[in-house]
Formats: sequence, structure tokens, C-alpha cells
Amino acid sequence: MHRLTFGEAVDAAKQGNVIVREGWNGKGMFVFMRPGDELPVNTLLSVKSLPKKVKDYYELKHMPITHGKNPWIKFTPYLCMKTADDNIVNGWLPSQTDILTEDWSVINGFDFI
Repeated sequence: MHRLTFGEAVDAAKQGNVIVREGWNGKGMFVFMRPGDELPVNTLLSVKSLPKKVKDYYELKHMPITHGKNPWIKFTPYLCMKTADDNIVNGWLPSQTDILTEDWSVINGFDFI
């Protein structure tokens, strides 16, 4: 495996790759980037993972939609981690060690699982 810095690994994730650290203790853990997205307000109001108060805000701010205008709300990209127990952490943040270590690599297959 070619070892990468954290910055190089993040660049690889931005290209759609899955990245991993050699130093992690958990088996099968990896990081990937969720790309940015945009949703029209009327679709956003039906998104299951958003709290009702967030939907209430956008409904109050943008409803009713008039003259065929449906504002779009931007979701910015973020890093996610697939954990050892097979869950996904949205908005994963690296530790100081993750950032400073140069044992990152790009996963080409999932044979490490």
C-alpha cells in the first residue's frame, strides 16, 4: 500500500475514493466523502433525517411557494466514517493523530474486511 498524508488522503476522498488508516484498531473502518447536494424546499420538508424544527424553519421562511418558484437548499460535502460495528458516522472529524500521521491509504477493494 502506498502511504499518504492526511491531506493526500482527503484529496483522494474528494475524488470518490475510500480511505483508511493503517494505525486504526477497528477492523473494517474506512472514511469516505459525501458529496454536496441541493434539494428543493418542498422535497427538504419530507426528508426523514431532518428534525421537525429544521423543517418548520424552512417551511416558515419559504412557504407557500409562489409563481412556480421552489428555492433550493444547499447541503455541503462532509466526511463520513464506516465504523468497526458497521455503522456510518456522518460528519466524521479526524483526531490530531489522524491528521498528523502518514499511514493513510486508498482502498482499492474490500478484502481487508
